Amino acid sequence: MTHIALTGAGGFLGWHTQVAAIEESISAKAIPLGGHFNPDWATKAVSGATRLVHLAGINRGTDDEVRSGNTLFARQAADALRQSEFPPLVVAFANSTQSTNGSVYGDAKAEAAEMLRSAATEVGASFEDVLLPNIFGEHGRPFYNAVTSTFCHLLAQGESPSVDGDKELVLLHAQDASDRLLGTISAKDASTLEVTESVSGLLIKLTDIARVYDRGEIADTSNPFQRNLFNTYRSYTAPGRIPVKLTRHADDRGSFFEIVRSHGGTGQSSFSTTNPGITRGDHFHRRKVERFTVLAGSATIALRRMLTQEVMEFHVTGDMPVAVDMPTMWSHNITNTGTDLLYTSFWTNDIFDPDEPDTIPEAVYGE
Repeated sequence: MTHIALTGAGGFLGWHTQVAAIEESISAKAIPLGGHFNPDWATKAVSGATRLVHLAGINRGTDDEVRSGNTLFARQAADALRQSEFPPLVVAFANSTQSTNGSVYGDAKAEAAEMLRSAATEVGASFEDVLLPNIFGEHGRPFYNAVTSTFCHLLAQGESPSVDGDKELVLLHAQDASDRLLGTISAKDASTLEVTESVSGLLIKLTDIARVYDRGEIADTSNPFQRNLFNTYRSYTAPGRIPVKLTRHADDRGSFFEIVRSHGGTGQSSFSTTNPGITRGDHFHRRKVERFTVLAGSATIALRRMLTQEVMEFHVTGDMPVAVDMPTMWSHNITNTGTDLLYTSFWTNDIFDPDEPDTIPEAVYGE
């Protein structure tokens, strides 16, 4: 398997980048920087990599901490690049659109870019200075990574966030940023995925998403930005909002219950039977919204957050129907734990495309 060398692997964008790499069958060798920097390990990680992706940085702290931290990380990554026996062909730097605004942070990012550019030139690698706007996405840290994370966290807790100083933001989903850094999409394509929205407009959209999802319904996913906001919000509702309770109506004719209400976008429904003891799934989605509903029989639905051992299990039956929505970037499966045939309904927000299935094999419990 080919690999990339990755700094900042433990951060928000680092997690997203590693998950995106899995779909491309690329492994990531993490390079700790700062006080944990090991020159020998870093050099070995960079050598033979298809690309060095430098994400590590500091955007909070004193001016000295921001300036010295960002330049130190870049210098360490550049040193590993120069010392590598087989340097990568590409060096991609997660720079910021703030690098030209004259702030301490912007100046530090600009200086870091020049350090990496110089090292890349020395070893014959091409340098990609990826100027990223405001990044948002699943599992960002509230009050730290982005205002989107903070709004989602507060809304999921039932609170009513407010806007303190409205302004326009240029937003890009973390999976799209990851694709750009991995080279799977071009700079031009990435720019078409950026969305300009005011902070107040963002809050209105997220509040509407929360209101709809609190009723167990699927929010508008009619365009990629709406879908990405919905998936981002959902990541802050697990596990407390899983499963979604459904109302079962029964009489002497039988029973009836609604499975899904969607507020916009495409959708596809399917149905399966599963024999006792059999497991279906063991995959994850990067963007797809998927809902499981057991219609008859007994099952365990298991989900594991990618790159962790964090597993959630839900024991469900057709007698008490519930909907279990699969969080994006969580591997999931369903196992028939009963003695009868299991009947399950599946709903996704998109029409299945075999050329772009967004269904990546990944066992919940490993080998």
